[in-house]
Amino acid sequence: MARPHIEPFVDRDVDFKKMTLPGFPKGMKYKMLSLDTDSGACSMTVRFDAGYRQPPGMSYTEMELFILSGSVQYGDKVYGKGHYFFVPAGVSMPAMSSPRGAEGLLFYNYGEPSFLESDVDHPRALRDQLIVVDAYEGLQWKVANFITPSVAPGCMVKMLRADPLTHAHSLLYCMTPNYWQDNISYHDCAEESYHIWGTSSMMQFGDLPTGGYFWRPAWINHGAFASQLGVLGFGRTDSSLHNYFHFNPWSTPEENRERAAAQIRRNKPNLYKWIRSPDGHNHPHDFEYPSYDYANEDAQADANAPELYVHDHGNGEAHVHERSSPGRKGGKGGRKSRR
Repeated sequence: MARPHIEPFVDRDVDFKKMTLPGFPKGMKYKMLSLDTDSGACSMTVRFDAGYRQPPGMSYTEMELFILSGSVQYGDKVYGKGHYFFVPAGVSMPAMSSPRGAEGLLFYNYGEPSFLESDVDHPRALRDQLIVVDAYEGLQWKVANFITPSVAPGCMVKMLRADPLTHAHSLLYCMTPNYWQDNISYHDCAEESYHIWGTSSMMQFGDLPTGGYFWRPAWINHGAFASQLGVLGFGRTDSSLHNYFHFNPWSTPEENRERAAAQIRRNKPNLYKWIRSPDGHNHPHDFEYPSYDYANEDAQADANAPELYVHDHGNGEAHVHERSSPGRKGGKGGRKSRR
């Protein structure tokens, strides 16, 4: 199953636990923020105790780390708060240590947390996609123009990573004091957020303070939204972030999904026709990514995950239905996949 809707959750309300999975050295602790119980993919707050040491090694799934406080040393370089790492599956990182300790956000995107000691990359690792950036000092705030339609004025972002295939994003965002947006929105993508500092208020879910977190699946209503003193947060999506704005807080995710399908029919009629093509020829032939293994992706898809398709009633109404599809599994044996 996909990760459940978690909102609101405050990690300061729970204690750290010892990381006891095979391969991880002693001295690492975690708080689980959200978890896919089928694949093991998860988001965590982590703490590296003072004196923590980890040999060179890699993970079987892509990993993201954002330093909240303290510092870590990879090889001969020290990285403090605000540094962000995106490490593709199989990319070996140098020995890590934290002489004085550190805390951060740690994400494993397609499989359970794993660590294999190795000073060389896996043969299929995509090292050219490794990202290490100082998000606080090395990037400028910009208007959030990648979101369509745009949010209210007062929201700025620093883009940390954008997947060219899935359009998944990892970013820092901030809201100015007295920020507010009075409509309701939902998205086609899942989104998650962690408040590094500040409190926001969401009409359906109440206040989310410093240390607050949510994992919000697609088509969940949220809004109106406000923040009296502003917010600094870390956010992620698993595909393009498109805003469907409306003013009905009681609509269900199923109704929102159908409304999104109807909007595709109006705004992108050729895409809509391709989606509902009855002749079986709407499979992709991708000249941009000719080596992408669509067939293998379908074969490994989660058997319990519903496949969505659009049904047209021919009278201007469109509905989304589900049918079973084979499942994608994370972890060691799976194809290196993207979110």
